[in-house]
Amino acid sequence: QVQLKESGGGLVQAGGSLRLSCAASGRTFGNYVMGWFRQAPGKEREFVAAITWSGDWASTADSVKGRFTISRDYVRLLAYLQMNSLKPEDTAAYYCATGGRSGTVFNPNVWGQGTQITVTS
Repeated sequence: QVQLKESGGGLVQAGGSLRLSCAASGRTFGNYVMGWFRQAPGKEREFVAAITWSGDWASTADSVKGRFTISRDYVRLLAYLQMNSLKPEDTAAYYCATGGRSGTVFNPNVWGQGTQITVTS
C-alpha cells in the first residue's frame, strides 16, 4: 500500500508563491502517476496537475496553467507543486494523489490527507 504525505501549505498574500511537497512511501509499483487536486469550501474536488514518475507525461488544469508547475524527484519519491502568482480563488485544501491514467485522464486510487492553502487579498 502506498502512503502519501503533503507538506508546504499555509497562508500567503495574493501574488505570492508557495511550494507543496508530497512524499510517497510503501509499495509504489503500479502507481506511476503523481498529481494534485484541490477542494474549496462548498465546491467539488478539482484536478490541478499530474505527472508520471518517468516524466514522459504531464497535465495541468487550464485554471492554473502558466502559474503552477508540477515536478517530481523519482529517486526520492517526491512530487512538488510550485504555485506562483497565487490568487484568492486558489484558496483550497490541496490533496496529493497517486494512481494510473487512461489517455490524458489521471485516475488516482490513493490520496494524501490534504494541506490547506489560504490566499489573502
